[in-house]
Amino acid sequence: MNIILLGPPGAGKGTQARILVEKHAMIQLSTGDMLREAKDSGTEMGLRVARVMAEGKLVTDDIVIGLIEEKLKGDSGGGFIFDGFPRTLAQADALDELLENCGQSLAAVVEMRVDDDALVSRITGRFTCGNCGEVYHAKTKQPKDDGICDQCGQSEMKHRADDNEESLRTRLMEYYKLTSPLIGYYYAKGKLKPVNGLGEIDAVAAEISEALV
Repeated sequence: MNIILLGPPGAGKGTQARILVEKHAMIQLSTGDMLREAKDSGTEMGLRVARVMAEGKLVTDDIVIGLIEEKLKGDSGGGFIFDGFPRTLAQADALDELLENCGQSLAAVVEMRVDDDALVSRITGRFTCGNCGEVYHAKTKQPKDDGICDQCGQSEMKHRADDNEESLRTRLMEYYKLTSPLIGYYYAKGKLKPVNGLGEIDAVAAEISEALV
């Protein structure tokens, strides 16, 4: 089963992807992770990525598609989760073509719907453990011991520099301009499965599981 997690920054795609990986043995394909992995791999594609990044240029769609193709030809586990890709209609077309060429298909596109104002409130209070990545929130999820991670016991708490209202609203506008057309694209294909992205983590996970049945 191959799926796409679609939603604005801060909607919780990464959290839900981790749950799907644990529950269904799926493989998460995050664009950022793949680029970092390729850059350090020493492969032909990795050297190409390293050159582009060293020159400060944006990685082209064909490079990302090439990286995804390498993953699709490997161990699929329980399927793939596309997180952060596609972002545009051109990328969606390229992914459809790639999946078809690899003898695979897309089962569903999970759209994590959110209210912008509620999302801003959620993200501006968010901070993470710099050691294990556990996510906390100033209002809704403080560590049991102030400044100490519940999961690993470390005290390296971090707050992303761009997790402020101005930056977030800029990122939201970029998302709506580039990525929101995908909602209509996948709706027309009968693949779109909307869920409430602002629910509790377990409730969202349950809604996603129901949508994938």
